Amino acid sequence: MTTSAAHSDAGARLPFAAYAQKVMSADDAVKLIHPNDTVAISGFASAGTPKDSITALAHRIGEARDAGDDFTINLLTGASVSPQTERLLAEVDGIALRMPYQSEPTARGRINTGSMDYVDVHLSHVAQQVWEGYYGTIDVAIIEIAGCTADGELIPSTSVGNNKTWLDVAEKVILEVNSCVPAQMKGMHDIYYGTALPPNRKPIMMTSVADRIGQPTYRVDPDKVVAIVQTHSRDHASPVTAPDEVSKAIAANVLKFFDDEVKAGRLPADKLLPMQAGIGNVANAVMASFDKSPYEALDCYTEVIQDGMLGLIKDGTVDHASTTSLALSDDGIEELIANIDFYRDHITLRPQEISNHPEIVRRLGVIAMNGMLEADIYGNVNSTHVMGTKMMNGIGGSGDFTRNGYVSIFLSPSTAKGGKISAIVPMSSHVDHTEHDVQVIVTEQGLADLRGLSPRKRARVIIDNCAHPDYRDALHDYLDRAEAKGGHTPHLLDEAFSFHERYEETGSMLP
Repeated sequence: MTTSAAHSDAGARLPFAAYAQKVMSADDAVKLIHPNDTVAISGFASAGTPKDSITALAHRIGEARDAGDDFTINLLTGASVSPQTERLLAEVDGIALRMPYQSEPTARGRINTGSMDYVDVHLSHVAQQVWEGYYGTIDVAIIEIAGCTADGELIPSTSVGNNKTWLDVAEKVILEVNSCVPAQMKGMHDIYYGTALPPNRKPIMMTSVADRIGQPTYRVDPDKVVAIVQTHSRDHASPVTAPDEVSKAIAANVLKFFDDEVKAGRLPADKLLPMQAGIGNVANAVMASFDKSPYEALDCYTEVIQDGMLGLIKDGTVDHASTTSLALSDDGIEELIANIDFYRDHITLRPQEISNHPEIVRRLGVIAMNGMLEADIYGNVNSTHVMGTKMMNGIGGSGDFTRNGYVSIFLSPSTAKGGKISAIVPMSSHVDHTEHDVQVIVTEQGLADLRGLSPRKRARVIIDNCAHPDYRDALHDYLDRAEAKGGHTPHLLDEAFSFHERYEETGSMLP
């Protein structure tokens, strides 16, 4: 839903007098963006992405191309942004370089043909790399906000991501004030300004998920604000589907693992340890399964909240959730708006350099649960590249939590494409998470606890517990012959990618 730029509460959203003269249309605002500029925008998992400004920018780039002019920008974000943003800018070939994460088919196609450069980055690293100048000057930042205070500080929207950094480093700032965002969100955010580059770093003083260490607003130099665009548009709704039987089976395996860890004394019985779950239907199913578990008053320290989390908060299963983004469906958005005062007490939105910070993840003992494309028999995980070469989305925050979590768990159905692809292969075609960081692998077939196991024992456990029955004999045959050849981590180098080669030749990994 989009309406005209004038809204009844526009004055209340912008009480800072210095901004009044900078209000203009989106078409006029994007005239301040030039070819070859590096543009950093708000948005994380579709939440808090600028709306009208992006449409206007794509139109401007398209007009330039129609006139025979070359017009591209370098696009930096928090993570993925709204599909419309990626698609509009990619369709006009408006993006020369994209960083650090994406999830839209048109942009993905440009990346995999080589017509768009893509830098896949751990999300906790982005702010530091930008401060260090890896991406040159940030010419323009376009940031969605809910409004500002009387002294000019900015009220964040439905995601925080890298916005604090963009506002700090950008030469020029365009603010998109979205009156569709509930004004009552003020107070839900905790914007920390204590980060620094080496050698001036200091400990981040968080010892519990609900700790607040910052302030509820962003700071910005008013002189850098060159345009303000007023809009009234909802975030792109994140689709939610009901858990299927495979996802439910994966969730049941995870819950049994937690029960066993409690019995072994490795997890506290009262509320476990803080949870992190990636995006997607499997992660949603795992979190939803806690609704019928004995665990209550859980904490979550994660990067994205989906609809299922709102339900868990509402019924008391989750006491507090720390995140950097609210990626909700239409129903989830309605629920948030209707009960914003309640959720403000149970949700904290932070910059992604804090939501994904290794120091905090390690200190809190976060349980990391992330999806994967494939794992090999020794526990190396591929999260990003289909058949080892074609980028899917990116590593996102999975590495931040996997490497530093108390327990690192990877989740996946055991097969894809109707059984033609096995999620368990002899050797991963691309490695994002090495065997040293992967502790538990779960499919609907079962769970492989790899902790304390040598490579050969890991391989047996993964094949027996996680591989689909259609592929187990072939995997055991490979492992038997590799072990006979010898080695600490036995492989047959001429067959290590035989599953992938078979798929490319026949359309199926099945023997």
